[in-house]
Amino acid sequence: MRVVMFGYQTWGHRTLQALLDSEHDVVLVVTHPKSEHAYEKIWNDSVADLAEEHGVPVVIRNRPDDDELFQRLKEADPDIIVANNWRTWIPPRIFGLPRHGTLNVHDSLLPKYAGFSPLIWALINGESEVGVTAHMMNDELDAGDIVRQEAVPVGPADTATDLFHKTVDLIAPVTIGALALIAAGQTEFTEQDRSQASFFHKRSLEDSRIDWTWPAEDLQRLVRAQSEPYPSAYAFHKGKRLEVLAAVVSEGRYGGTPGRIFYREGDGVVVVAGADARTGRNHGLAITRVRTEDGRELGATEYFTSMGGYLTSHP
Repeated sequence: MRVVMFGYQTWGHRTLQALLDSEHDVVLVVTHPKSEHAYEKIWNDSVADLAEEHGVPVVIRNRPDDDELFQRLKEADPDIIVANNWRTWIPPRIFGLPRHGTLNVHDSLLPKYAGFSPLIWALINGESEVGVTAHMMNDELDAGDIVRQEAVPVGPADTATDLFHKTVDLIAPVTIGALALIAAGQTEFTEQDRSQASFFHKRSLEDSRIDWTWPAEDLQRLVRAQSEPYPSAYAFHKGKRLEVLAAVVSEGRYGGTPGRIFYREGDGVVVVAGADARTGRNHGLAITRVRTEDGRELGATEYFTSMGGYLTSHP
């Protein structure tokens, strides 16, 4: 098939590479300009560079809603558009233009975790598996019929970075497998159960701020989700920002006020956590590694030279 590809960052790059390696003919690529947004500088393999290396024409847009782009798309005469990690709304006159419509590739197990940063949100929420879904685009974001979907398990120590590497390897088989079904003439696919749908916003630095009223289990997943190269989870100690690089749920149960720096346990320092911590039934968050404002990385027992005081959500 003649394919136009809409995509950005490493997700789009992997999609374009899969298309270039396939029997399909990539006739045009549309991608976003480079961004300074903290999350868009991560996994930022260039779709434009890859396309140009293979002699594929490239159009750069923030939004695909102008008449000049629409004319370029009509001239490209695509059988299908394939999109992955396109960050703005694609209007119906574009997604409905190709003979077979538009296939969107999304890094979640739709209908759950539509929208942005699905791996991070899924890890924080304790999901047992994540994956990649290829679905037909319609008027509602990430809501069209599912053509192909594959899942991978979330391990007990997996970080968001681990899940990225697991799921990015699914892009090629999911995309090319879905295109094979479409090229073979299949038109009926699996309708999403919209009663199970959830939609998540873009993450920002504010979303990495630690709230000590969360249970320790949730905070431990937040730390894993905000693993390098993502902005680390953070709190404040004596008015200065302190990044929490590694932590586990404490073995013991600790009562008191959320955020209290309380007890050395193994290689960690336990901080009281949970809105009902006063009951003494909660586990704490045992922090094992931190990074200071001046960039020093230290073991928690080296940084916290004495117990007492608080880690707070704000200076």
